[in-house]
Amino acid sequence: MGPDPAVAAVRLAVRRVLAELPQDGMVLAACSGGADSLALAGALAFEAPRAGRPAGGVTIDHGLQDGSDERADSVVRTMAGLGLDPSGSVAVTVDGAGGPENAARDARYAALDDAAHRLGAAAVLLGHTQDDQAETVLLGLARGSGARSLSGMPARFTRSRDVLYVRPLLELDRDTTRRACKAMGLTPWDDPHNIDPAYTRVRVRHEALPALEKTLGPGVAEALARTARMLRDDADALDDLAARVYTDLATTTDGNRVAIRLEGLEALPRAVRTRVLRMAAVAAGSPPGTLAAVHVDSVDRLVTAWRGQRHVDLPGGLRAVRRSGKLLFGPV
Repeated sequence: MGPDPAVAAVRLAVRRVLAELPQDGMVLAACSGGADSLALAGALAFEAPRAGRPAGGVTIDHGLQDGSDERADSVVRTMAGLGLDPSGSVAVTVDGAGGPENAARDARYAALDDAAHRLGAAAVLLGHTQDDQAETVLLGLARGSGARSLSGMPARFTRSRDVLYVRPLLELDRDTTRRACKAMGLTPWDDPHNIDPAYTRVRVRHEALPALEKTLGPGVAEALARTARMLRDDADALDDLAARVYTDLATTTDGNRVAIRLEGLEALPRAVRTRVLRMAAVAAGSPPGTLAAVHVDSVDRLVTAWRGQRHVDLPGGLRAVRRSGKLLFGPV
């Protein structure tokens, strides 16, 4: 008799990821103790020895709740009991910019980067599910973001120090991970922040998505995740094309200003042209997190609707100016 279907689904997802990774180096599970990452840790502990590779686990103590250190120790004991070796916790200080959610995420990834680098890990596995992907798409839609934001979370990405992150469970729903934990005898921790309506994502999870399911019928989360996957393919192709155009048209002037030749720029499809303009602004020093579509649209009008406008102000104390057949991006 085989494993519970939910356990089998999670294990299969992890097995497929392990088969695609380089053979050398251990794999780490980032585990908060919640159902998604706990099911992931259990599956990794089962699959890694069968793939002939070491596997460990790490949990991050954000210090945002009373007793967080004790919960982190409990998660470490659970991971070690599963056979993940090494298993450990890292305490971080959450005090960055951009609100508590962004600050916590930045601190968490910085700690995971360090742990992966220290242990020589080939990859860090994250427990995000199909439901997380659907929530991310809805949040991007509410912001009026473009295809890149609506494409949701990538299945894999690389951060600083060449640390590879992989999300094996993006095709599985949250109910599957909960059933897998139960079948494996694992008791997940339910973070009270996940039911706090002060957080926008929580309201999307407990109010917006259920309302959509009620109105449109079941399968909304799956459809949103599928849409994200298709949009990501489109966005990747457009980004690659824009990068080639940027290489052809961009130069750096005195004072580290970025200049884009206007010749040929207006004739480009808007989806490519606006990406080139965004690349130029970021290269000149505008923070990607605060450079919004409204800024890029204003710069685009310097190309397509030039009526003698003087300049466009950009986040980071930068300015875009049209001059002598070029767009110049640099400090005010």
